Amino acid sequence: MSEEQPTNPWQESIYQVLKSGGIKQVSYVPDAGHAHVIRRVHADPQMRGIVLTTEEEGVAVASGAWLGGQRSTLLMQSSGVGNCINMMSLLQSCRFPFLTLVTMRGEYAEFNPWQVPMSKATQGSMELMGITVLRAERADEVEDVVSAALDAAFEGGEQVAVLLSQSLIGRKKWIRN
Repeated sequence: MSEEQPTNPWQESIYQVLKSGGIKQVSYVPDAGHAHVIRRVHADPQMRGIVLTTEEEGVAVASGAWLGGQRSTLLMQSSGVGNCINMMSLLQSCRFPFLTLVTMRGEYAEFNPWQVPMSKATQGSMELMGITVLRAERADEVEDVVSAALDAAFEGGEQVAVLLSQSLIGRKKWIRN
């Protein structure tokens, strides 16, 4: 079982950027790296948190939100990117703006070897699907990178992913029962 990490200021800055950027819908598959943002979204009466059964549903939610006049973002872990590749063709075909924030696994201090292959393929897979990929490695750059991605998506009409380095979240700690 995972032990939740304490909130870092960069996690609150993500929520604040989304809020000030007019994001109304936030879809996600539960992930400890996004837990703070998810809690904040659910507590905000002007935002809607949408739990997904699989990440590709989030691409459809984002597309539908845009067609309905709202801005949306998809929160996921790098292991979920592979689930989205086919659905990302919708973004290219219809030219929908798209923003996703991806917490990386399979990098810094990873203990689970199953996370490594998709981690290595995440950026390249997204770029092959026409997604612009930005990356935040340090806490002091998260707010600016997420803000730039939001502007590129919703002001510039691009499809953008922000990869949040595993070193931002830190080492995962597991409690054995």
